[in-house]
Amino acid sequence: MIDRSLRIEPIQSNQDIEEFIRFPFEVYRGDPNWVPFLLSERRKFLDPKHNPFFDHADVALWLARRNGELVGTISSHIDHLHNQLHDDKIGMFGHFEMVNDYAVAEALLSTARDWLGKQGMTALRGPLSFSQNHECGLLVDGFDGPPAVMMTYNPRYYIDFYERFGLTKAMDLYAYIGDLAQFGGDPATLPVKLVRVTEKVKKRIGIITRPANMKAYAEEIERAERVYNQAWEKNWGFVPLTDAEIEKLAADLKQILDPELAIVAEIDGEPVGVSIAIPDINQVLMHLNGRLFPLGWLKALWYARKITKARLLIMGVVNQYRGRGIEALLMFEALRAAVLNGYQSIEMSWILENNDMMNRIILNTGEPYGAHVYRTYRIYQMPITSEE
Repeated sequence: MIDRSLRIEPIQSNQDIEEFIRFPFEVYRGDPNWVPFLLSERRKFLDPKHNPFFDHADVALWLARRNGELVGTISSHIDHLHNQLHDDKIGMFGHFEMVNDYAVAEALLSTARDWLGKQGMTALRGPLSFSQNHECGLLVDGFDGPPAVMMTYNPRYYIDFYERFGLTKAMDLYAYIGDLAQFGGDPATLPVKLVRVTEKVKKRIGIITRPANMKAYAEEIERAERVYNQAWEKNWGFVPLTDAEIEKLAADLKQILDPELAIVAEIDGEPVGVSIAIPDINQVLMHLNGRLFPLGWLKALWYARKITKARLLIMGVVNQYRGRGIEALLMFEALRAAVLNGYQSIEMSWILENNDMMNRIILNTGEPYGAHVYRTYRIYQMPITSEE
């Protein structure tokens, strides 16, 4: 039965954008695990003038209204860089938020699918807001607690709605957690066996590790970019960051980066691996209700001193040096740096389920830290057929 009171409308004005941005505050009202994003940040993220993703993508944003009341949002987008690199015709959706009503989900997902089909896409993939370089995946397991920085969170009923619509699993993403509190910030209590193994790796390969040099930040970002685009090029769904996207990411990270948690591995002065962990600023954002002003910045300063968790965001080794122990070395150095800087736990995320080497390294190197998968995120996909 068609719900004639339900309408899906494209965003056409600044007021529509503002409604789109603020709608999650209604969906998650009263949910202690949802972390409100900064409204100012999200406005820029959805603005083509501030987000270089729009330079290589077509994006449509949609609002679902029932009798004039906003009941859901979704984006449909085509990442042309992704499709060129993978020789695909994948259309993507994201920014999916809605009330607990399958009719709304069906209307939103149908709108995204049909719009993408008209653009010649043959498959629908998501949620990706906007790509795997941004927030991605639906939380399907591990709802006990707020997400780490730049990780997603959603109501459980989204899972059923996706699957009722016909979306099926394309890939799972794992988030690991490690317990650092047991070491009390004391390097003398770190696992002796791991220390010895990493020292042997350093001597055998002639490798040195060091924290990032913030006085030469631009040069460090350039080194990290070279490693990143080589290390991840064969990963499922990977799309290299453009120069403009790297520049934006670097500017964003600089505001929150703990230099001791950003580690560069070098051989003869050339970077061969990087490991970047960041403080979990979600522990701050959860107290700000989306605003830094007029008094939010005071709360931010206060709660920033109380961050107890880090997230290992990026770790990789260039192709020619893979499988020689550098991955395990970087993992240990990241864990050690987090311990020495007083963090009580560390999330290592996200890891593709089919990345056997990295999953194995995390479990083996992180064994003394109790590392285990504690959350699973899922990217879904379905065909877009000409009959639809």
